[in-house]
Amino acid sequence: MKRTLIILLVLSFFSINMYGRIILPSVFTDNMVLQQNANVAIWGWSDPGETIKIVTSWSKDTVKVKADNSSKWITSIKTIAAGGPYSIQVFGNDKVQLNNVMLGEVWICSGQSNMEMSANWKIINGDEEVNKATNPNIRIFHVERIGAEYPQQNCIANWSVCSPETMRATSAVGYFFARELQQKLNVPVGIIVSAWGGTPAEVWIEKSKIEDNPVLNKSKYSDHFDGWPGMAGTTYNSMIAPIVPYGIAGAIWYQGESNCGNYPIYSLLMKTLIESWRTDFKKDFPFYFVQIAPFTYGANSKAAYLREQQELTSKTIPKTGMVVISDLVDNIKDIHPKNKLDVGKRLAAYALTETYKQNMGEYKSPSYESMKIEKDKVRISFNHAAEGLRCTGKIPAKFMIAGVDQKFVPGTAKIEGNTVLVSSKQVKTPVAVRFCFDDSTMPDIFSNYGLPVTPFRTDKW
Repeated sequence: MKRTLIILLVLSFFSINMYGRIILPSVFTDNMVLQQNANVAIWGWSDPGETIKIVTSWSKDTVKVKADNSSKWITSIKTIAAGGPYSIQVFGNDKVQLNNVMLGEVWICSGQSNMEMSANWKIINGDEEVNKATNPNIRIFHVERIGAEYPQQNCIANWSVCSPETMRATSAVGYFFARELQQKLNVPVGIIVSAWGGTPAEVWIEKSKIEDNPVLNKSKYSDHFDGWPGMAGTTYNSMIAPIVPYGIAGAIWYQGESNCGNYPIYSLLMKTLIESWRTDFKKDFPFYFVQIAPFTYGANSKAAYLREQQELTSKTIPKTGMVVISDLVDNIKDIHPKNKLDVGKRLAAYALTETYKQNMGEYKSPSYESMKIEKDKVRISFNHAAEGLRCTGKIPAKFMIAGVDQKFVPGTAKIEGNTVLVSSKQVKTPVAVRFCFDDSTMPDIFSNYGLPVTPFRTDKW
């Protein structure tokens, strides 16, 4: 791929012009954010065997490390509580100084186009949000979209201070997430934006992890056309590997639309991705993600089953969480909903509650808990609906109900506290209920906290 060639040419600079120099990867630049109160990795390249000294302005300690025979060195430095700006000096035969360094919270923002989507994509209130985006306590590291066949040591990016210009060009979801954290925690926040539209989950996973799993290997994607990542590991190699093992607090993820065609393995894909990233970054970090939104995918789509796999991921993998955004859609014929502010806020509410132990109220959408057949009706009970449910219409109209013939018909539904009673004159002996379990149906019942009920089915047909 042409993009692959570009990055390989850039990285060849190391071997040609290194003598007598200290080179740091692009994730270590002026304006960076380092994870607070942690031992964070720092690495680079210099002459083989050279002793490197690292001094930070927040500490009197000097950290020493020796470059190996391949010229690489890696060590860790201890950070203190959030604050700044600070500086970092790296000494050897050469000297490098990093300025305007902040200590705070660092999050990876990854996925496909709905994570990549910036204010330039005409998001709701985009110009207004851009104009007020000056915030020196938010820093952005936006990785350029480049694929590679093998893991790379560096990427094309640099840290920038959040301004209307830099905010406009980066992930809107990532920015709104960062802004919520920065305001609620009152600490600097850095986001590492590494996202590429149209990419399946496979390309964000190290290739060997796919090949070593018979189920995943059988379902591998392939590169369908020049310049677009499709092969396993393609974007992992060039957009994740170069920042490993940078100190992070966690990751947010918005992806899945490109995996509807192979939905049965999606939860396994995500388990593989999350566990391998946690191993790479040497941290059991939280991973919060967005359930894909309603959209008219087409006659053969399996979007409902992909959403089900996403919910399964959140229930079976520790320290993960899923936000439901099925109500935040302005046009079901547009796969890119324009409301990114509330998506970022919901992700932030999850992180603030689970990771930072802030009291944010109810932050989880109601989800299916159990069903009980009551003569010719079915009573559905929900988790995360202790304060009750409400309907946006006169009566709930998005339920389907079926008998043993497995033929679903629209159900008549009634909210009773935190349960819903569903029936139909066409189904005398009901056995299963579904809610918004298709490509594009938007919800009409919510918790009293304003969060939509998660799409579900009670059957396994």
